[in-house]
Amino acid sequence: MNDTGTQPKLLLGEELVSPLHPVYDGLTADVPVREAVMPSGYRVWMVSRYDEARAVLSDPTVLKDMHRAGELYKQHTGRERPIIGGALTQHMLNFDPPDHTRLRTLVNKAFTARMVERFRPTIEQLTDELLDGLAGRERIDLVWDYAFPLPISVICELLGVPREDRPLFRTWAEQQAELLGPEAAEAVTDGMTAYLRGLIGHKREHPADDLLTALIQARDNEDRLNETELVGMAYLLLKAGFETTVNLIGSGVLRLLSHPDQLAALRADPELLPGAVEELLRYEGPAVMSMLRFTTEPITVGDVPIGAGEFILVSLRAANRDPAQYPDPERFDIKRNPTGHYGFGHGIHYCVGAPVGRLEAQIAIGRLLDRFPDLALAADPEELVWMDATLLRGLLGLPVSLGRPVRTPLTKGENPR
Repeated sequence: MNDTGTQPKLLLGEELVSPLHPVYDGLTADVPVREAVMPSGYRVWMVSRYDEARAVLSDPTVLKDMHRAGELYKQHTGRERPIIGGALTQHMLNFDPPDHTRLRTLVNKAFTARMVERFRPTIEQLTDELLDGLAGRERIDLVWDYAFPLPISVICELLGVPREDRPLFRTWAEQQAELLGPEAAEAVTDGMTAYLRGLIGHKREHPADDLLTALIQARDNEDRLNETELVGMAYLLLKAGFETTVNLIGSGVLRLLSHPDQLAALRADPELLPGAVEELLRYEGPAVMSMLRFTTEPITVGDVPIGAGEFILVSLRAANRDPAQYPDPERFDIKRNPTGHYGFGHGIHYCVGAPVGRLEAQIAIGRLLDRFPDLALAADPEELVWMDATLLRGLLGLPVSLGRPVRTPLTKGENPR
């Protein structure tokens, strides 16, 4: 039965960033898709059930192309869709096949699982350096003192950004996290574009053993990434490489500290860490919504017909808590098998940086817990502030007390005392 006629429209605004997500009370497994109104006033269809989410994210007639989406936005609202970034927007997340297929093929040739694993010692070293700098402090902001600088350092290392230039990227990342107005945001992206063009030129003249050089050299027969595509891809990897991981580390540590039984189980058996990260991605992953998509043909989602030329959002968070897929989904359980979660999306736009994000989260959370066995929240969870964003969910700060540190990483079965 089609229930959309009796269901009130969801009005999507500041409630999306509330710690308790009250908007999701209306997204149940009984109603797989509902009409919703975005903060700027245009209508979308919100998909919330696991199977329907998979179908939409896999449907080749449901597209993302930013230029066509802009035209559709203007039809719906009578206004131009604001696009900031210029060359920085020319990456595969904003395109559909065949352009997406071509770009993804080239990136996959450069960004291999072998390359990611080869950087494990570097990620471990960067993590330990940060933790060394925290030792001796009684209280820190885990987001800004640890979760934020680590992914920036890692992705800069992967891309081959010189160490002396990395403070620039932290500044740009901090400015973007402040959700600047259009003029200030444009100034930031102009600075990043100019820098990346210069860095690409330098890597062409002086190839190195890094991801940016590999992207420059990647070929598919005679096809290569052009200058604009290289800038866009470098930006995508920088942005996705720190934004998602910052939020995963911050929210993940909060969730563990808020569930002492789960934290104790993880401390008792560190081999549970990979599964714990997967459960964190399912339970409260950084990406709560898919990027905006639109239909090019009439489709049916569940039993709800949606016409051509309509916008669609997939609630990744609601789908990850569908009881038909994950029994007792509101229970956080690091021993659960959350295979198939949408923490990194699904389909052709599945996050290319997922292996790095997983590896960073495992190393960052594992080494933090090993080094500081008395780690504890230093604020009321209800008073924590979350970022004001529709698609992403992350903390703007997480005060913690560190307690007495342990100098060397623990092995399974050791007593941290």
